[in-house]
Amino acid sequence: MGSFRIGTDVFDLEPEEGFEVRRVQPYQASKTYLCPGCNRDLPPGLGHMVAVPFDAPDLRRHWHYGCWQARHRRRPRG
Repeated sequence: MGSFRIGTDVFDLEPEEGFEVRRVQPYQASKTYLCPGCNRDLPPGLGHMVAVPFDAPDLRRHWHYGCWQARHRRRPRG
């Protein structure tokens, strides 16, 4: 995994998973999102991660930091 900075944003590339990952700072978080890792809200003002698939940028998902880090340890739902 590699990281690079543009302005104040830090981007992580997850090429083996097919994602670009961006950290959203609390002051940038202006909407409520649903974390796919825990199915709980990410309220405005909460810093979090955004995972954007390389091949489908419209399918980006917003994650809690901890949920993103633990995504490989979770059992699949369903």
